[in-house]
Amino acid sequence: MKIIGAILILVATTWVGFEFARRLTERPRQLRHLKVALQSLESEIMYGLTPLAEACEHIAKQLPKPLSYFFTCFSERLKMGEVSVHKAWEESLKETWHLTALCNGELEVMSQFGATLGQHDRDHQQKQIRMTLNHLEREEGDAIESQNRYEKMLKSLGFLTGLLIVILMM
Repeated sequence: MKIIGAILILVATTWVGFEFARRLTERPRQLRHLKVALQSLESEIMYGLTPLAEACEHIAKQLPKPLSYFFTCFSERLKMGEVSVHKAWEESLKETWHLTALCNGELEVMSQFGATLGQHDRDHQQKQIRMTLNHLEREEGDAIESQNRYEKMLKSLGFLTGLLIVILMM
């Protein structure tokens, strides 16, 4: 019975370590998808002259989950027309951000971008998108650095923590 319990503890803590490492792996990937989404939004605004709600709906169809949830939620809030663009952006961020592997730095960048969305002419909006893309580029570099530095450690730490618990219990 002790051996089965020890194996279960070891498997559980190893799984937790791998789950934390997965979040580190997901963050750079999701940042790349977010950058692509903003570039698509820029194209829709600048060249397609597509309304914001419709543009976000198109973008949501191109993105994988969980980022597609954000753009879908934002598009639906805009179509209801009950709130401003900024408020719809903020509410959508609050509702869907916990589903992503992204951190508070990216949340702040996206919140700042949402404050300017729909407030200016197309040229100024394009500058805001470019500035946001630069910030996300920097965050992606940090995410890749964190992944390279901590991913293996977290996987090992999960296993070793389980091993320590098992040794202490024996």
